Amino acid sequence: MRPAPIGSAVTRFRATGRLLLLAHLLFVAWVALRPLDDVLWVTAPNLQPLAGIRADLALGPVEGARRIGEGLLLLAPLGVLLPMAGGRLQVPPFVSLVRTVAAGAFLSLGIELWQTGVPGRVVDVDSLLLNTAGIALAHLAVVPLTRARLRRRWEAARGAARTRVGGAPLTGEDAGAGTTPRIPRVHVAP
Repeated sequence: MRPAPIGSAVTRFRATGRLLLLAHLLFVAWVALRPLDDVLWVTAPNLQPLAGIRADLALGPVEGARRIGEGLLLLAPLGVLLPMAGGRLQVPPFVSLVRTVAAGAFLSLGIELWQTGVPGRVVDVDSLLLNTAGIALAHLAVVPLTRARLRRRWEAARGAARTRVGGAPLTGEDAGAGTTPRIPRVHVAP
């Protein structure tokens, strides 16, 4: 039985990434955009960077770590799912990091702004900072190593596919040349 072509594997990888991304975004919308139960009063919006983090840390190490951890972990999977949904292997690591963190920051900002219309929720700039930091940390921890592993696997599969009709591996000049492209709709003139 022949292995599946490389192109179809990449297509399945992208489709899986997009499906997981959609599922995670639906989960985030459910968690972040539902009204709080029986809110008697609402705190003022926090527009001063790091003020909320300092207030969380003032509650004690356990409670502060829990609240900061929630902020870091809510959107952290986007650091992996956004590049996975794109499905590109040949992207410089810094470009991938910047693109992923920027997209995640815009999503976090959108969620924060949508929360202004939800009873009991207010804008918190520290939430935006923690969500973005979580995305960056998840991306740095997973994506570069995974892409390197997938690139090695892809190169090995490409190398195995480059064989002559008789089964002998390509050597010398033929190895870099690849196969001759064929365009079926171009006809030879009479």
